[in-house]
Amino acid sequence: MTQKELAAFKQYANEARRLTIEMIGHVGVGHVGGSCSIIDILVMLYFRHMRIDSKNPRWPDRDRFVLSKGHAGPALYSVLAMRGYFDRKELTTLNQPGTNLPSHCDMNKTVGIDMTAGSLGQGLSAAVGMAIGGQIDRKDFRVYCVIGDGESQEGQIWEAAMLASQYKLDNLIVFTDDNKMQIDGLTDDVVSLKPLDKRWEAFGWHVQSVDGHDYTAIDTAIETAKRVEGQPSMIILNTIKGKGCSFAEGMLTSHNMPVTAENVKRACAELN
Repeated sequence: MTQKELAAFKQYANEARRLTIEMIGHVGVGHVGGSCSIIDILVMLYFRHMRIDSKNPRWPDRDRFVLSKGHAGPALYSVLAMRGYFDRKELTTLNQPGTNLPSHCDMNKTVGIDMTAGSLGQGLSAAVGMAIGGQIDRKDFRVYCVIGDGESQEGQIWEAAMLASQYKLDNLIVFTDDNKMQIDGLTDDVVSLKPLDKRWEAFGWHVQSVDGHDYTAIDTAIETAKRVEGQPSMIILNTIKGKGCSFAEGMLTSHNMPVTAENVKRACAELN
């Protein structure tokens, strides 16, 4: 990755965070923490790694993306708008009556969303099904999926993990947003996942662990995962909840929090 490319990704991420905070601020409350912790991986996927066409969002040979932790929808909406899937003006309609941008992702409402999410634990199963379908149809698209660390306490995650390994889904790359917090507290205090890398390895996955806000590390991990044969890939992203917004960064309360006009003004100033 060149320095020019790195600077561009940082700029995209700052813009996506600004749009996300403005969007949630327009409603007055929302999932700031889990949205901001995944913006860097979304930027890397949608601006560098995924084979997509915003003018043909249902292109059969496109790469697929499943946001299993669907409450982080605002982050994905920001990136989709930046990539031209829909007009940025729509972002102000987040979670409003009649909106195409509900708080949790809905493939029947939002252009560019490949899978409806919200019931935690289910998105990975959908991603596994897409990857199996791609193999059956002899398609070369990849399926990418982001799951949460708190979500990984769900049994369905591990059922899907077993199936993906059984079918040797090397067209599936999954990311865990390991921001170490969930709605009820610290993940370690609720149900600890440690050692998370060893758990995924035990389920037959190729596993990497990287700084989830380091673009070079993320880029290298994805390129490595693309070369893996005969195994699905898990990339554990060590992230900070609310990353980039000082009024929310590293705070348990940022899972779903009030966002005032002053919060928006302060965050935008910091991100600019």
